[in-house]
Amino acid sequence: MLNDQRSERRLRLALFFAVAVIHALLLFLIAFNVKTASQDAEENARVMKLTDLAEAPPPPPEEELPQVEAIAEIMIETDTLPLQTIVAPGSLSSNAATSWDDYLPIHKVSEPPRFDEREITAALLYPPIALRSAIEGRVILELFVDRNGLVQRITILQENPKERGFGEAAIRAFTGRRGTPAYANGEPVSARYRYPVSFKIK
Repeated sequence: MLNDQRSERRLRLALFFAVAVIHALLLFLIAFNVKTASQDAEENARVMKLTDLAEAPPPPPEEELPQVEAIAEIMIETDTLPLQTIVAPGSLSSNAATSWDDYLPIHKVSEPPRFDEREITAALLYPPIALRSAIEGRVILELFVDRNGLVQRITILQENPKERGFGEAAIRAFTGRRGTPAYANGEPVSARYRYPVSFKIK
């Protein structure tokens, strides 16, 4: 009986050591495999990054969109003055004066030409560049009005401030405009007439 107990203890002790050795081996193998797997993953990641950079296609070229607002605000200085005279197409008729010198100056007429102020105000468009900058302006035009009351020619005599679009806006408002002609001795005559146009921000 004593022998049986001793052999049973030896068997238990041997089993305990065998299980302990198996566990130690398993832990060692698992730790070794995890370390190797992490090294492989790092190496693979490095290789993937290099491969991704080398094989990545170039980005498509960006399309340039026109910048209307930026173009509209750029001022270009030139040495030559722009042509500031506009004649409405088809407005020169056979009974109009043959020469610009035939238009009488305003001090030689008894009644100056007249235009409907409401129509002119409605036709005046404030220049966008000046409006965005909150700039007010004044233009003095010389209108060549024929004996039928039709504006045949327009010249800018004064524009303040210059190059902000006030002169062009004033010319557009009077181009092709018809009013009451000037009179001298009770007869309609062709006359030169100075007309001030003010641009005010309301």
